[in-house]
Amino acid sequence: MLPCAAGGRRRGAMVALRAGKKSLLPPLCRAFAGRGCQLAPERGAERRDAAPSGVSRFCPPRKSCHDWIGPPDKYSNLRPVHFYIPENESPLEQKLRKLRQETQEWNQQFWANQNLTFNKEKEEFIHSRLKTKGLALRAESGQKTQLNAEEMATLQAIFLSKNFQKHMYYNRDWYKRNFAITFCMGKVALERIWNKLKRKQKKMSS
Repeated sequence: MLPCAAGGRRRGAMVALRAGKKSLLPPLCRAFAGRGCQLAPERGAERRDAAPSGVSRFCPPRKSCHDWIGPPDKYSNLRPVHFYIPENESPLEQKLRKLRQETQEWNQQFWANQNLTFNKEKEEFIHSRLKTKGLALRAESGQKTQLNAEEMATLQAIFLSKNFQKHMYYNRDWYKRNFAITFCMGKVALERIWNKLKRKQKKMSS
């Protein structure tokens, strides 16, 4: 399912995890999550009691020790990531997880609103064009009367032009957030390497 609005930037972190071939998902997940990740099935699966607000209602199995990517949210069309919280999570790892969660919620809210606005304007545009042509919303067969590709392209152009500044601000904030996440991921990686070296040194000295 493709997003309704024509925003290109959400084909970044979130959509990149679902857009490519299935064979690309595990390495992408590991790079993004750091502690492994699983692709959630579209239906079924064991569920937790509570579901995150504002995103897909899918919840990973209770005993999972990985990040999970849920099915596309019906409002934003983004696949939500359910972040695993390890028992020995360090303050720096917690900071990274919360930063990623906040960014996901921000991204979800933006595209859910954009898609809602686009769908509303699309219906108004189609109704207006059909009325100008003297056509009904439905044909005699009961099927919806469709506009041609050129007319729908006009709608896309109008919508993008009207929302240009909003998308520009979104792109700016998206890059800022991704830079902050990447920087924090680097610090977490260094912390894990340092802890691993300390454990190794301790084992050798004992």
